Amino acid sequence: MRASDAERDRVADALREAVAEGRLDMQEFEQRLDAAYKARTHSELEPLVRDLPAATGSAPAATARQDGGWAERIGGNATSTGAVGIWGGFHRAGRWTVGPRFTAFTMWGGGRIDLREARFAEREVVIRCFALMGGMAVVVPPDLDVEVSGIGVMGGFGDRATGPGTPGSPKVRITGFALWGGVGVTRKAKSSPWGHLPAVAGGG
Repeated sequence: MRASDAERDRVADALREAVAEGRLDMQEFEQRLDAAYKARTHSELEPLVRDLPAATGSAPAATARQDGGWAERIGGNATSTGAVGIWGGFHRAGRWTVGPRFTAFTMWGGGRIDLREARFAEREVVIRCFALMGGMAVVVPPDLDVEVSGIGVMGGFGDRATGPGTPGSPKVRITGFALWGGVGVTRKAKSSPWGHLPAVAGGG
C-alpha cells in the first residue's frame, strides 16, 4: 500500500523522539530520516521504526509533534541579538528568541549558545562567532538545518554539525573567526548535557 505524507511525518517524528531518548545515534537517525522521506510504501516505512517503541500509525501526528512543530518556533521579537565574554563568559539557553543576526565575541573567556529550545525571529538567521584566545560552543538540535562556514587561524572552527534539517526547519548559518581560540558546533538532543568548551589552540 502506498504511504501518505502524514504517515511519513509520523515515522519522522518517531525517529526524532528516538534520537532524543538516545535510542538512535546521529548517523542512524540521519539515514533513517532520509529513507523515511523517500519511502513510497508502507513496507518501506515499517522497518525504520520496527525496533522502536513508537511504530508508524500508532499515534496521530498531532500527538507525535510534542513541540508543536517548527512553525510554532519561528517568528516574534528577538530577546537577544548578541553576547560578549571578556575575561569571563556568557550563556544563552532555554526558551529564548534568536534575532535575524546574532553576534557573539569572546576574548580570554568562553561562551555557550544553546539552540535546542530556542525560537527564531525569522526562518533564516545568521550567528556570527568571534573567538580571540577564547572558546565558544554552539549546540543545535538534531533536526535543525545548519550551515557552518567559520575560519580558524592557529585555532579551530568545527563544522561537523553542518547538514540539513527536517521539513519546516529554520536555516541557521554559523560563521565567524577564531584566532588562538576555538568555536565548536555540535548536534545534541535536548536531554543531553552541555559538553566542555572547545579547546583553545595554543592555550596550554
